Amino acid sequence: MAVGIRFGVLVLLGAGALLASGCHSGNSDKASADHLAITVSDSAVPGYDGHLDLTCHAAAGTHPDPKGACDRLDHLVASGKELFAPVPPGTVCTQQYGGPATARIVGTWSGRAVDAAFTRTDGCEMSRWDELVPLLPPIASAH
Repeated sequence: MAVGIRFGVLVLLGAGALLASGCHSGNSDKASADHLAITVSDSAVPGYDGHLDLTCHAAAGTHPDPKGACDRLDHLVASGKELFAPVPPGTVCTQQYGGPATARIVGTWSGRAVDAAFTRTDGCEMSRWDELVPLLPPIASAH
């Protein structure tokens, strides 16, 4: 009987040690995982060109609108969007030029590695860019 009690105490002590050593709620893990580094060139939008950092689920960083950017990304994830996927090969896109702006986003979002490039070289790329505003700068298209 004493062996059974000792074993039970050891199991309880081991479970307590596991809890104290790093089991966190999902929100804490999510907060530490959602970080993006954004590099924007040639946007001509004040505050955006250059290197920007964004951390979400306490919105922070050097991004000019961290709360707006985080809220937009969360909204797109909730709606089932694949945020950083490239335009699928063979997609028919309008041949319009949206300007020389480029962006690269690297980091981690929703536990997944991110390494995505964005341009405004045709209608598909412009739509892809515009969907991520205000993470990416709002650029007016010339008509």
